Amino acid sequence: MKVSREARNKYQLEDFKFSEKGNLIFNGEIYPVRLLVQRLNQKRDLISLPETGYKVGYFNAVALISEINDYVIDLYDKKNGELNLRKDLYNHLSEEIGEEELFEATKDLVEEFPPEVIYKNKSEPEEYLEKKSDGEKNKIEFVEEFMGLWLANSNPAFSSYKEFFDDDILKHKKIYKKIQEETQEFFEEQPKFGPKNQTLIEMLREPSEKHPHELKKQLEFMHENWEELLGKYAMKILIALDLIREEEKFRGLGPGEAKVLEYAQLEYENFTPDKEWMPKVVMIAKHTYVWLDQLSKRYGRSITKLNEIPNEELDQLRDWGFNALWLIGVWQRSKASKTIKEWTGNPEAAASAYSLYDYVISDDLGGHEAYEDLKRRANNRGIRLASDMVPNHTGIVSKWTKEHPDWYIQLDYKPFPSYSYSGQSLGDDPNTGFYLEDHYFSREDAAVTFKRVNHNTGKERYIYHGNDGTSFPWNDTAQLNYLLPEVREAVIQTILYVSRLFPIIRFDAAMTLTRKHFQRLWFPEPGTGGAIPSRAEHGMTKEEFFKKIPKEFWREVVDRINEENPDTLLIAEAFWLLEGFFVRTLGMHRVYNSAFMNMLRDEDNAKYRAVLKNTLEFDPKILKRFVNFMNNPDEETAIKQFGDGDKYFGVCLMMVTMPGLPMFGHGQIKGFEEKYGMEFRKAYWDEKIRWDLVHEHERKIFPLMKKRYLFADVNNFLLYDFQTGGHVNEDVYAYSNRIGNEKGLVIFHNKYKETKGVLKRSVGFAVKEGDDKKVIQESLAEGLDLPKEGYCIFKDYITDLEYIRRNRDIHEKGLYVELKAFESHAFMDFRVVRDDEFFHYSQLHDLLDGRGVHNINETYQKVVYQPLHAPFEKIVNTATFEDFIDAKKASLVIEIVDTNLQNFLEEVKNYASGGNQVQEVKKEILEMLESSLNLKERKDSLNFEEKQKNILTNIIPEDDFEWGILFSWIFIHPIGKITSKENYELISRSWIDEWQLSKYIELTLDGLKKDDKEKSWEASTLIKVLISQQNLLYNFDSKEMKSSTVLKMLFTNSDAQQYLNINRYKETLWLNAEAFFNFCDWIGLITVIKILSSYGKEKAEKKIGKILNIIEDWKQYSKQAEFKVNNIIELVEK
Repeated sequence: MKVSREARNKYQLEDFKFSEKGNLIFNGEIYPVRLLVQRLNQKRDLISLPETGYKVGYFNAVALISEINDYVIDLYDKKNGELNLRKDLYNHLSEEIGEEELFEATKDLVEEFPPEVIYKNKSEPEEYLEKKSDGEKNKIEFVEEFMGLWLANSNPAFSSYKEFFDDDILKHKKIYKKIQEETQEFFEEQPKFGPKNQTLIEMLREPSEKHPHELKKQLEFMHENWEELLGKYAMKILIALDLIREEEKFRGLGPGEAKVLEYAQLEYENFTPDKEWMPKVVMIAKHTYVWLDQLSKRYGRSITKLNEIPNEELDQLRDWGFNALWLIGVWQRSKASKTIKEWTGNPEAAASAYSLYDYVISDDLGGHEAYEDLKRRANNRGIRLASDMVPNHTGIVSKWTKEHPDWYIQLDYKPFPSYSYSGQSLGDDPNTGFYLEDHYFSREDAAVTFKRVNHNTGKERYIYHGNDGTSFPWNDTAQLNYLLPEVREAVIQTILYVSRLFPIIRFDAAMTLTRKHFQRLWFPEPGTGGAIPSRAEHGMTKEEFFKKIPKEFWREVVDRINEENPDTLLIAEAFWLLEGFFVRTLGMHRVYNSAFMNMLRDEDNAKYRAVLKNTLEFDPKILKRFVNFMNNPDEETAIKQFGDGDKYFGVCLMMVTMPGLPMFGHGQIKGFEEKYGMEFRKAYWDEKIRWDLVHEHERKIFPLMKKRYLFADVNNFLLYDFQTGGHVNEDVYAYSNRIGNEKGLVIFHNKYKETKGVLKRSVGFAVKEGDDKKVIQESLAEGLDLPKEGYCIFKDYITDLEYIRRNRDIHEKGLYVELKAFESHAFMDFRVVRDDEFFHYSQLHDLLDGRGVHNINETYQKVVYQPLHAPFEKIVNTATFEDFIDAKKASLVIEIVDTNLQNFLEEVKNYASGGNQVQEVKKEILEMLESSLNLKERKDSLNFEEKQKNILTNIIPEDDFEWGILFSWIFIHPIGKITSKENYELISRSWIDEWQLSKYIELTLDGLKKDDKEKSWEASTLIKVLISQQNLLYNFDSKEMKSSTVLKMLFTNSDAQQYLNINRYKETLWLNAEAFFNFCDWIGLITVIKILSSYGKEKAEKKIGKILNIIEDWKQYSKQAEFKVNNIIELVEK
């Protein structure tokens, strides 16, 4: 880590380790970082501004990333041994910049960031640069240091630490930027490096470019992508991440029969390219009026306008992972639709959302202004709004039926003589009448036309209702005539208008407007009529029809959108096996995939796998264009179709991890069962939110929704056969996808029975070869991009368990999986690891034997540290501590502990790479253990006043749990002395984290405090504070220092700040009263025990008396100060 002269002077860093080139080095060790952070924070006012203090975890991350960068540069140099990297770089820079100019720039660098000999004034910069190191002059060796400095300053996550390596002084000189540019140019011409075969600069900058403001994610990126290169630093990263987590921890959303898709080879390819955001869309539908009614009930106030939708609702959608909100029914509806419903017995109904008067935001929703308010707030949260567009028809009484009656399919006579239109007009215009056929009201017939009359001229038209030929006509609609160019253009202009308001448009019943089906329904070829009564006689030959509509309407729409408003996502609601045609040939961005809902609901798994296989073999790109859903407004709710158990969540998992666009229904996440009609103004059922389902979505589904970038595309998508006893089990869906180094494997068993089998080979998929294609298969190992050597580690997002598998087994045998009924897995976070000389990963693999664990890094470290943990677990455990507490067994247990303690300390010595103090530390521990066990007796022998005796009595442990805290502290507090008696407290404190000793302490305390497990974690945190602060009062001498000085030292310690919950509220620093009192008692107790173990009776009495007075004073002053930090210090100073 580069450190400037100014920073070295400011913080007096002479006793820290620097490289010959002047870089501060820690070798990934935490202890020296703790020392340094302590030194740095002493220069800060952490009493008034504790938030300005450096944190060990984050400072360690900065240092570690810097060291890893240097390490990778050295690896690169060694790998390219035939090159003389530094000399070649020096020659390049000299040639491009000038040797003298480069020399002056390097001199500036060593003056601002001096090597040791320059900093200690043992050499002048000019002299130093002309001297040789490793056979080359320093001016040659030093050119790469520009790169390290530049990497540090260009990393946004390093900005809080810039005082150490700020290059602003050098930036003022143009040559510094020129050196940066030429260094990059140089490496562009050098051999590539690393797992992605990048230039060295690209590789080193990638972590900060991927995660510019998150040190933690930069470390995770390095570990996941560079692990094979990192050597010892791989483990250091894991420890660094654990340290950060600990510091962070304490601060407290179709109709028709489902048929297997088959693809006609005649369909030509003309996909519309996606914009960057489109593949990642995850959409939720809301029936607007129903939603507003539900929000009114939830928030206890009237919410009827779009601008009144609370921000909290948008926040929740965003936080869940939704980035698209489909508002159903926002357009101005035809009042005639509402009138028809009233006439037929539903006075509460609204007009249908698909019987429109005009494309303007409805006034009762607040109109355009209210919509723009909602749109702005949604956009601010990354949510795009979606709307329906109904191109097939308008409302029966609409702006167009009034102004452009010629635009509709119609007759100037009744299609059937029996039709009569004697009722009231649906319109409110005295000049124009709109009449439903009489038999509709008696339920005797569903006429295909209504009558429009111009009362001024007497002209009658019999206009057809909208109709898709599958059921009855939609009696509140009027069918547009797409044979007319002016109609097509008017609809396109409307679509363009809608696209300027909504970035996502869903086209209702889009399949009815393809030339094939529009002709079939309305102008059938002779001999093919019958879809709609009375239309056979108005048929045309295909040639005649194509002259009227020379180009597919939807292709024309797509082309116009691409030309005039290309940042619009177009979704077609289309069935009738037209899904591939709509996206591949007509160019629609997305198309409904009703087979997903229907076949998975009915467990027609062989059929749906056939859909997927046919699509993959024809053109995999179609798969990413599907809209997958579990219900839509025309179907029953998801919970009615799929239930609320494992089947539902398995299908939902597929929906959010398959290529395509996942679409959730209104109320789906909350478990609502009511199906909302298009005329609903409110929910009629009083349904309560199923919070259990919401939380299951939050646990299993939403984390994966946020990874749509991984699942949305098909470039690396593979569908696998699940081989069971020699045949393929069609009930199991297994597929993988990947992007870059990130990959996922999803498995779901959609059947109520158990199965087991192997995933090894994919089904066939098409790949292009020029103008031709071929169908190939790949293995699971290829799909996951696994090398043959090493192991892969991955996590199941459904169970939160992590697994390890041997790569060669997956290559040769596949992946063996056992599945219960409707069981699902989402294997994610794959990373490849290589074994070390100790075969730790092999041991881990054999230890787990296929089982999953909640933290595989922790289990791995358990393997690594097993020789250390085994004896430690024998001395720190519930049974041993209980025997200590039992006075009759104490002496016997101490004898047994003696051997295990010796073994533990010997292992400490081994892991610490040496030390000669094992026996001395062991003796200290046993003496303190004995002092603590005799504490009550020793107390009675001391000559104290009654007040001091009471204080001492009160701090002696009262229950097993408190004794467990004390014993745990005794066994660990001095172990740092094995390597050094200087700062041994911080060494001991660091080793607790590095060697993961806390978990054994917490398990032991759990056993002693069976009713409150959370207390064990709090106690473990207290023990860490007591270890780092063990000599706070032990070394106190009233002649040499004030009690207030000691208290300030305590309040500036980061461990203590966390434990005491020192926090700022309204410009005042507070601490937690209970925690402070507790700490006073404990620091007093351990100090008393240390004194009793170190001094004779007379001197011990004197020192203990002072200590007891101090902690009692601190308590009293804190009460008087109302637990305000600065006030406590002021009172103590007085």
